[in-house]
Amino acid sequence: MVLTAFKPAKDIQAATPTFLPLSLTFEHFGTAVAARGFWSFWRNSLLVAGGAVLLSLVVALLAAFAVARLRWKGRRGFILMVFVAQMTPWEALLIPVYVIARDTGMLDTLWMLTLVYFMITLPFTIVTLRGFLAAIPVDLEEAALVDGCSRAQAFRRVVFPLLAPGLLATSLFGFITAWNEFAFANVLIIKDQDDRTLPVWLSSFSNTFGTDWGATMAASTLFMLPVLLVFLVLQGRVTTGITGGAVKG
Repeated sequence: MVLTAFKPAKDIQAATPTFLPLSLTFEHFGTAVAARGFWSFWRNSLLVAGGAVLLSLVVALLAAFAVARLRWKGRRGFILMVFVAQMTPWEALLIPVYVIARDTGMLDTLWMLTLVYFMITLPFTIVTLRGFLAAIPVDLEEAALVDGCSRAQAFRRVVFPLLAPGLLATSLFGFITAWNEFAFANVLIIKDQDDRTLPVWLSSFSNTFGTDWGATMAASTLFMLPVLLVFLVLQGRVTTGITGGAVKG
């Protein structure tokens, strides 16, 4: 994909293809960036993916804490329900979600798409954060309670810093899931084409003469960059956080 993005058009469609480009060109990137709506769809993808990740982290953190630290009636049933939701193929919910969005007037809105991605990433986030919370010794939290901290203060000052690697890891996978999702974005955004996301836009990136493969590969490369950068940035922080948490424990 990346190599094709830098190939001249004549090399892409040559009778004898070559893996490495004989010459480099940035023309395809200019075509992709100058395409109608590119930056709007880029912004839409960032807003939807980022909003879904933030919502799922907040809700999943509360749910994971209740499951990992508290004992209450129906806890095992709740955990089982989360696992079942995680195993459910979300494509099976396309039609019900579409009907709900249509009946509530939220069709063709980024808010509905954000809520759907929040629903998709929530079970995985709960399961993952529950594992990280269970790995943090309860003795640390109890020691903070003995020292005079309330439960909220003990969580904020002791548990939350040690949980940072888990939050970063889950946010990374949640962001990748929401950023790459195509089916719901294609079904829920129909009339208002300006609210489309990058995956949907990429699928229709063509002109009257057919598909511009060079520009398509260049746009796909640009689409990949945010996820790659987020992964590279968070990878170092996750590794550092895990090491620091292990030493503190």
